[in-house]
Amino acid sequence: MNKRVYGVLGISSIMANWNADFSGFPKTISDGTTFGSDKALKYPMKKMWEDEGEKVLYIKSMCFDKKKDEVNLIPRTLKERYEYIFNVSELKNCKNVKEVLMNLFQAIDVKNFGATFAESPHNLSITGAVQIGQGLNKYEFTEPQEQSILSPFRDSKAVAKKGEEAKSSTLGTKIVSDEAHYFYPFVINSMAYKAYVEMGVTEGYTENDYHSFKIAALSSATSFATNAKIGCENEFALFIETEKDLYLPNLSEYIEFEKGEEGEKNQIRLNFDKIISDLKERILSIEIYYNPYTNIVSSKKPIEGAKYFNILTQKEV
Repeated sequence: MNKRVYGVLGISSIMANWNADFSGFPKTISDGTTFGSDKALKYPMKKMWEDEGEKVLYIKSMCFDKKKDEVNLIPRTLKERYEYIFNVSELKNCKNVKEVLMNLFQAIDVKNFGATFAESPHNLSITGAVQIGQGLNKYEFTEPQEQSILSPFRDSKAVAKKGEEAKSSTLGTKIVSDEAHYFYPFVINSMAYKAYVEMGVTEGYTENDYHSFKIAALSSATSFATNAKIGCENEFALFIETEKDLYLPNLSEYIEFEKGEEGEKNQIRLNFDKIISDLKERILSIEIYYNPYTNIVSSKKPIEGAKYFNILTQKEV
């Protein structure tokens, strides 16, 4: 692959919690703006790839820990995960760093996002071809909602009045955002692995790698229907392919979101038409995906050369 790709990925969250902090509330920055970390976006992608049978290194997996007569269920360490997916009996016996690098580049998440692999006897760091920024919520009226949930079970350790054992079932809490719309910037540098190509440990970032990323970027949030994220969906995606030495700014800063009135569609405004116009001779293609059933995508002037697609069907509109 001999080009760069710049873009933005949009995630809607309706009565869901796209990315919670340690208190359980949606993450916010100091001024109160809700945001989602890049990890929140990457995880559904990794999960989709894993479900499709791809090798994914940086994802939680479980194993049994047997000690005498006791068997516990615990998460694998990075070392154990590496040994598991690459069928390696003992990492510390592998002194061939080239072999380790070749294995790492076989993992689809490493091929896209890079890796920090500090497991004895190796200490490796790979800067990923795909870099994803933080996703700011562009809907200004987002409010967290805290719900009480009644458990079907009582807590045998809970103590009621006068030291008696609790006789009522327990209460839990579920926290969601009523509505939020996150926009993540990303860039793909196809030359990121040039040195590793020269060392013969990878073929570099290929069109197939880009295609795998693109498919996951368009649908992984929608497919990842956990209890907290059942209302989270891919609603927007922008892919601008350029010459390999063209550098564009963070395009999510040029996007505005406006909630539609009752019964009307939301507006996603793209304010980078002038940038595209000035650089059109160095831009190879522009693809814009959105949910046409809930959103309208607009710009002050038509974006030259842009093709528009239904993000659900991925057919041109």
